[in-house]
Amino acid sequence: MADPLLSVRDLYVRFGGDDGTVRAVDGVDFDVREGETVCLVGESGSGKTVACESITRLISAGSAEITGEVRFDGTDLTGLSESTLESYRGGRIGHVFQNPQDALDPVYTVGAQVVEAIRIHRDVSKSAARAEAIDLLDRVGIGDAAARFDDYPHQFSGGMKQRAVVAMALACDPDLLIADEPTTALDVTIQRQVLDLLADLQAEREMALLFVTHDLGVVAEIADRVVVMYAGNVMESGGVYDVFETPAHPYTRALLACLPGRGEGFETIDGSIPDPTDPPDGCRFHPRCPHAVPECDDGDQPAFRSVESIGGATAEGGPGDGGAIERESGTADHRASCVLYDDVHTLPTDLEVADD
Repeated sequence: MADPLLSVRDLYVRFGGDDGTVRAVDGVDFDVREGETVCLVGESGSGKTVACESITRLISAGSAEITGEVRFDGTDLTGLSESTLESYRGGRIGHVFQNPQDALDPVYTVGAQVVEAIRIHRDVSKSAARAEAIDLLDRVGIGDAAARFDDYPHQFSGGMKQRAVVAMALACDPDLLIADEPTTALDVTIQRQVLDLLADLQAEREMALLFVTHDLGVVAEIADRVVVMYAGNVMESGGVYDVFETPAHPYTRALLACLPGRGEGFETIDGSIPDPTDPPDGCRFHPRCPHAVPECDDGDQPAFRSVESIGGATAEGGPGDGGAIERESGTADHRASCVLYDDVHTLPTDLEVADD
């Protein structure tokens, strides 16, 4: 198998504060391969956004301590100078942010901002960049793009702003697009349009997609692989079919139980995410975990262990909004950070992995 396009290893991001050091990301590993969609999921405060913004150091080095390895297409981005990194940031790696209102400058026209994204990374004339920007705005579904080119952000609807931000991110034909909850502030109809747009653009350009969301229905629909984060750590990762049909970590199980139709009635997870300045020892989830044993609150986050593969090629009628999941199953990379999968403990019945 070819090397990943993006490989993140042992990523730590820490912020200093009056109340102590905030351990926002605390030793995270994940990969994204060419052309695939990887979803980072978890509750708000899990570290998903910080992990993504650390890839191209969108988080200022003066505000955070970032350590670890971020390797993109064979190059470790953490060792690059700011000027060299700029050729990757917005060039080969595009970002779509959660709030398009904050991503667009209110004092410049939308078209001028797309043109700027093009000319920062490519040596083209203003007229050529303008023509390309209009084409991009048209491609992302903004009607009468030439006429709307000179409009300001406040003249665009929420959905149109998000489309404009997508156009800016695609301006230099990136190999990887990082989309941070791009549908959160949109109504259901516009969410569907944005998801369809991203899927079409991904297929057309053969780019990889790192998608941050807390919406597991969206994950079931678009993901090839899933990385479940909690309190700055990865709890579970694997193919979308494996993780949804045989979730291994108790936290993943709890998240899925909250989906309509998955649990009995309206399910919630008792408790809350721990204080990032004073996280618990052992597994970060153990204070809320119904299966916690004494070993769960000792030492560091448990090591990853492989989860037994399940049989069958595909599953239909996946979770969420009823969309079907059609993915290869039984992948070897289905892993969980849980002591219950070691050779010592007896796995609780409701955490056993089916063997068809």
